[in-house]
Amino acid sequence: MTSLTRLTFATAFAAGTILSGAALAQDDSVLVGQLADYTGPTSFVGKQYGPGVSDAFKQINADGGIDGTMVELDTVDYAYKVPEAIAQFKKWVGNDMVALQGWGTADTEALISFVARAEIPTVSASYSAHLTDPTGKNPTTKSPAPFNFFYGPSYSDACRALVQWAAEDAKEKGIEKPTFVHTGDNHPYPNAPKAACGSYAEELGFNVAPPVVVPLAPGDFKAQCLTIKDTGANYVYMGNLGGSVVSLIKSCNTVGVDATYMGNPWAGDYQTVEAAEAQNLIFPSSTPFYGADVPGMELVKKIAENGGGQVGDRPTHHYIRGICSAYYMKEAMEWAKANGGIEGKNIRDGMYQKADWVPEGLEGVCSPSNWTTEDHRGLLKVTINSGTFKDGEAVIEKIAEIDVPRRDEWLGQ
Repeated sequence: MTSLTRLTFATAFAAGTILSGAALAQDDSVLVGQLADYTGPTSFVGKQYGPGVSDAFKQINADGGIDGTMVELDTVDYAYKVPEAIAQFKKWVGNDMVALQGWGTADTEALISFVARAEIPTVSASYSAHLTDPTGKNPTTKSPAPFNFFYGPSYSDACRALVQWAAEDAKEKGIEKPTFVHTGDNHPYPNAPKAACGSYAEELGFNVAPPVVVPLAPGDFKAQCLTIKDTGANYVYMGNLGGSVVSLIKSCNTVGVDATYMGNPWAGDYQTVEAAEAQNLIFPSSTPFYGADVPGMELVKKIAENGGGQVGDRPTHHYIRGICSAYYMKEAMEWAKANGGIEGKNIRDGMYQKADWVPEGLEGVCSPSNWTTEDHRGLLKVTINSGTFKDGEAVIEKIAEIDVPRRDEWLGQ
């Protein structure tokens, strides 16, 4: 494509004209942008998920691409900075990007109107429930998100699953009125499920203590832990990840907090359990762990072996979620190519074509998912795990599987 054509498209986009650069893309290759955090505050997990996406597309191209069309994946480390994400998105649109693999909640939510106007289907690693209402039919939805998707339960639904598990756990322990507390930075990512999960916890009979602000960066959190201790919390939800979670658990152990720690989808993995020397860290997942005896693990191993070697020989399940995200997009792009061309609206519509959808070759790895034109809550089945540090390593055990209700009032929340 000539630079003049790219300039014309970029000018049209800046002026607010709805025009998909994908419609101008060549048949032999298409551009997919990837926002990754390899150096910023969420890089602890970004260094696992990001390579999952990029290694997957490398394998997709090696296997023939999108029915012969190669994917040019442009990965940019934006270090979790929203202005950089927006600027990069505009640059990619000017270069005829057809789809985006996104990352953080703050930037993904900030880009909702941009991706809708440019008609760029986005599969993000933000699981904010605010991205799940494509039409705005729920009057409480912040903003309709017609081109936003993600693989896995939303932060809100994952937290609802955790408190549902905690309610049963409290009964078994004889705790009549358990106390729940949300912790996390004052940031869109940890804040995303705060109101929704607290409301459901109250519905299930919990006493909900005031949220405790805990920075996303690691530090000495004894002061926050003393506040948690004063609430009498039985169940502590951690909205942060990585070093912050490790610091919180260690600090709270130091001051004698007696509570069960529950993490969001990014807060639990063998690395966190081992670094924190955690005992019974409860966290959700939407894939099995690396090496599990399921048919699709052979493809996961192949992708890892043929990838860039960035995650070593022991990838976390965050890496596997990145693979699932890439392969759902790949199959949506295949449908698009057969139904009018690999361009934004067609790729988006490709996300609606299958029920109980598992990408080919990833059976037993990616959980059956369903996206519809009115509901982008693709997955409501949540696996609950317990991670314990024992004999120098993490021992992770599946302890429950929760089906979260698909309530209309929870759409977008």
